[in-house]
Amino acid sequence: KAFDEIRELFAAQPLSRQLKYTSATFSFNMPGGRCDACEGAGHVQVEMVFLADVFVPCEACGGTRYRREVLDVRIGGHSIHDVLQWTVEEAIGRFRHQPRLGTALWHLQQVGLGYLRLGQPATTLSGGEAQRLKIARELAQAGKREGRKLYILDEPTTGLHLDDVRVLIQVLDRLVDAGHTVLVIEHHLDVIKRADWVVDLGPGAGPEGGRVIAQGTPEAIAAVIESHTGRYLAPLLLSPAAALAG
Repeated sequence: KAFDEIRELFAAQPLSRQLKYTSATFSFNMPGGRCDACEGAGHVQVEMVFLADVFVPCEACGGTRYRREVLDVRIGGHSIHDVLQWTVEEAIGRFRHQPRLGTALWHLQQVGLGYLRLGQPATTLSGGEAQRLKIARELAQAGKREGRKLYILDEPTTGLHLDDVRVLIQVLDRLVDAGHTVLVIEHHLDVIKRADWVVDLGPGAGPEGGRVIAQGTPEAIAAVIESHTGRYLAPLLLSPAAALAG
């Protein structure tokens, strides 16, 4: 995990050793270095009687999540709070001389999560982002684990720009090339046309669907008249411009 590597770096600083800080000191998930008032959340919940509860920055730590003395430990002039405000892209540039951390961050970038802040709470991630975060973790562990695995993804392209979809497809290709099986529930045509095998459910959505209309290669699906998916898939397979998405 990238955060584990970052905490190890802070724990290795001279001031940390002098004060006997460990990597756990720089975790906001356990007592020690985190702010006791907000328990590392950076904010406190204010209960409203007739309205929805609101969250305000913690007065004790100013929203930094940590005790003031912990923030005195710095790397290149930056505290642990400063680092957690960086995006993955920023961190890759700043930690380019840290191989293990750089590799962990690189995997996040490869799944299109370079825009996320390092300290972004997991509860604020979309479903697609959470799935891609898991993919990045699996890619990082790929060389350490034996055996083949089955990955099931539910609409991982949700919220992605077309360029990010292409990056995601490349990542899925890497999993398949490594011998794994990837099962994707998806409506994005650029993903469907790259599949080895497609199962098209329909004919409509919700209560109007539920039947297997067609199954086979993307080309086979495109040839089925009853398939709505095939109708939209066919132009992508026939057009020379479709190769750009591949």
